Amino acid sequence: MRRVVITGAGTINALGEGVAATKTAMAEGRSGIGPLSFVDVERLSIRIGGQIHGFDATSRFTSAQLAQYDPFTQYALVAGAEAMAQAGLERAPDPAAWGCIIGSAGGGHTTANNAYRAVFADQKNRVHPLTVPKLMANAAPSHLSIRYGLQGPSFAVATACASSNHAIGLAFQMVRSGMAEGMLAGGSEAMLNFGGLKAWEGLRVMSPDGCRPFSADRNGMVQGEGAGVFVIEALESAEARGARPLAEIAGFAMNSDARDVVMPSREGASAAISGALRDAAMAPEEVGYINAHGTGTAANDRIETAAIRAALGPTADQVAVSSTKALHGHCIGGTGAVELIACLMALGDGVIAPTANYTTPDPDCDLDYVPNTARKAQVGAALSNAFAFGGLNAVLALRAI
Repeated sequence: MRRVVITGAGTINALGEGVAATKTAMAEGRSGIGPLSFVDVERLSIRIGGQIHGFDATSRFTSAQLAQYDPFTQYALVAGAEAMAQAGLERAPDPAAWGCIIGSAGGGHTTANNAYRAVFADQKNRVHPLTVPKLMANAAPSHLSIRYGLQGPSFAVATACASSNHAIGLAFQMVRSGMAEGMLAGGSEAMLNFGGLKAWEGLRVMSPDGCRPFSADRNGMVQGEGAGVFVIEALESAEARGARPLAEIAGFAMNSDARDVVMPSREGASAAISGALRDAAMAPEEVGYINAHGTGTAANDRIETAAIRAALGPTADQVAVSSTKALHGHCIGGTGAVELIACLMALGDGVIAPTANYTTPDPDCDLDYVPNTARKAQVGAALSNAFAFGGLNAVLALRAI
């Protein structure tokens, strides 16, 4: 089993474009959540979100490319370009040994929303001929593989809110086992449109006024959008290229609650956390930071707190835990990838992102949530939690390097 490292990171989300802008906003506790702007937003009950503003796709892509690129693909390509540049790569060093896995819950959701609007609302009898390849969930990894010559395993992962962590975890396993030499991996989501938000409204889990993870006055999640993409490769390959590792991926675990589609399970989440620690040969005492799933819903935050306590035991009281969803929103399939930036910031920069909007302690949520203000700390190991609808859990364990 080989050691596996992250040598490049890229992101675009409501906090800004690029890792540096995202880290700065996280360190300042500055939220990117605000009023939404798109067609028919006035027909929604929920009108706030972590929307990317000022993104001009026409200045970045040709008209031929835009005919193929849904916004979720555009975001993945922007994040992927930053990750590859930081890793010092223009193309795959060995095309057959490099691949790409991107997680997304909705894929080309904007394209689907627009096509349905054209057919049903506008009474048109045809849609663009490239609608299907534009909306398919594997469009993002396919276009990344085309752009960078990645001829190894390339595919999409769709496990709702755990999609990114599954994609990164599977890429890690492939590189560790020798199945691949390197991978581009992460997640992307662009579901902030009328149809997407109207569907989420029906679940009655959305907050109309803000995301407040772990706070007693929390009243739901706030949706975001964006992408995070990472270059993952074997440590010896990175060293041979002279690439500087950002962190080591030390372990990964995934499981299924096999219980309920929407209600999380303490037992399932705890088992995933314990599994990641075991896979990384990491003692609970090593963990200095946990990026929590922390959606701001009543059930998730209470159950996740109990799961962390069950997995870490007495050590849980000494671990800093934060949810950055109060800053960038819940990016659904892309959320774990965007949140991995917070783990890299803790491990590499010694800065723990805060849980913003924390106002009132909840007796059922009694961990150290780093409320409202970022914290300087020496962090040697971190966990990234993702617990999805469908009862699907995926936890990454990382070490500073």
